[in-house]
Amino acid sequence: IVRNMLKVKGTVKNARAFLQIVNEFGTFDLFIWGFTGGKQIVNRRRMMKDIPATTPESDAMSKELKKRGFTFVGSTICYAYMQACGLVNDHLTSCFRYKEIRSAGTPITRKSRNNFAPSPENPAVGNSRHAEFQ
Repeated sequence: IVRNMLKVKGTVKNARAFLQIVNEFGTFDLFIWGFTGGKQIVNRRRMMKDIPATTPESDAMSKELKKRGFTFVGSTICYAYMQACGLVNDHLTSCFRYKEIRSAGTPITRKSRNNFAPSPENPAVGNSRHAEFQ
């Protein structure tokens, strides 16, 4: 990243866009989970070749992030982010992690996360346009 000035400038630009989203939604978390309806997408992939590089959700995320001023956020990058952060369970059904995640119970949603309830310390959460997740 240090040798590529576009990426350095993009990092600064993305940080500013990130702060704007936090200002609007209360948390980046509320914004980003909006692309999955507030619930983890659980796929039933049997083979590695079944895992796509992009999905309609990652396409929408990429488009919205670019609209909000982010750079280096193509659909493939967004889908990898969704997988890494747990918005999508793309473990193969034969993988031990797939079964562990499925048996863990309710996927992480705004209703099951106490730290995203509106409070005097975090009043913006209650004003989010994603209020259905609270």
